[in-house]
Amino acid sequence: MTAAFSRTAFAGPSRGPALPTLPEGWPIGSYDSYAEAQRAVDHLADSDFPVQDVTIVGVEPMLVERVDGRLTWGKVLAGGAMSGAWFGLFVGLLLSMFTPGAGLPPIVIGLLAGVGFGLAFSAMSYAATRGRRDFVSHSQFVARRYDVLSMPRNAEQGRELLATLAARTALVH
Repeated sequence: MTAAFSRTAFAGPSRGPALPTLPEGWPIGSYDSYAEAQRAVDHLADSDFPVQDVTIVGVEPMLVERVDGRLTWGKVLAGGAMSGAWFGLFVGLLLSMFTPGAGLPPIVIGLLAGVGFGLAFSAMSYAATRGRRDFVSHSQFVARRYDVLSMPRNAEQGRELLATLAARTALVH
């Protein structure tokens, strides 16, 4: 439930509770993916349904860590050198811009210093793990299913609209 669950720039200020609370409402639809639940809420919005009464709830959340590959000294040092080079280049450019007549030397010095520090810090960090994490991965929260809830005053209308969407989708597939 990563970025997919953040508010968009168009949503405006949040009117939801400041503290974590259980969701309210009656189930009007259940979906296997977050994209399907979003599509359902979008359909409700397009049908002039009061979507401010709607909540998408991820049921049975789980943390999934997907392993991208093996981590080696070569990859660690190359990554450290690259990130250090970018930072050093940035610092060198800033120094060059704000020092009259400095020219190219601050950029080169910043780049070389960045590479050196990047190598040193990445090597120290990797050595500190002592081989306990020799892989690269990324994690995300997902749910087994996504329920769309609506406040009781509009639940029946929401179910009808989502049934229409399901029927139309079934005809297409």
